Amino acid sequence: MRQAALDYATMPEKLLLRHAQGGDREAFRAIMQKHNQRLFRVARAVVNNDDEAEDILQDAYLKAFAAIAAFRGESGLNTWLTAITLNEARGRLRRRRPGESLEVMEANGDRIIPFPGMAEITDPEAEAVRSEARRLLERAIDGLTDEFRIVFMLRDVEGLSVEETAAQLDINPQTVRTRLFRARQSLRQSLVTTLSSGMDDVFPFLGARCSRIADRVLERLSVPAPPG
Repeated sequence: MRQAALDYATMPEKLLLRHAQGGDREAFRAIMQKHNQRLFRVARAVVNNDDEAEDILQDAYLKAFAAIAAFRGESGLNTWLTAITLNEARGRLRRRRPGESLEVMEANGDRIIPFPGMAEITDPEAEAVRSEARRLLERAIDGLTDEFRIVFMLRDVEGLSVEETAAQLDINPQTVRTRLFRARQSLRQSLVTTLSSGMDDVFPFLGARCSRIADRVLERLSVPAPPG
């Protein structure tokens, strides 16, 4: 009897993980598509650049796939993937400026880079307003220092708790509270109030972009490693 095809889209994450740990790349694709949005936002918050964040995400996934068989679930899968992505992103910063410590890099993150809106247009007038509002908010977030931006991204955009954010960044909870308070102060209150309804849509990484990353990672997994 022919075995029915697996429905990865509706499969519980624990079962997806089990399949991925057995080398099932389609299960890993489903895991990537589930976690792409948060991990892209995390990488983007650190390096402040779309293209570099996508590169980081691919490399982080390759490292995750190589190590996933050893993952024992002491932390959640999302926490584990986020830690890998953060390490990869911070490594990029160190390689970009090898003579500068990460603490100095985080203290100098005052660049403002415009972000293009990526959502599909459904109602053109409403979407134009929504996209402009999102762009304004994204520019304001990009204007934060690196250390404030990553805390703001995890807490207010992704909705992690203070404790989860502290554990993810390896800082104490009071530092999270302080940095978030100062980040919110840096964003003009009127702007935050006006655009709060669009918070879920900032730094979108869905649809075609989400699928493209998964495709690229699986393509790279299919290429034989060069002889060592």
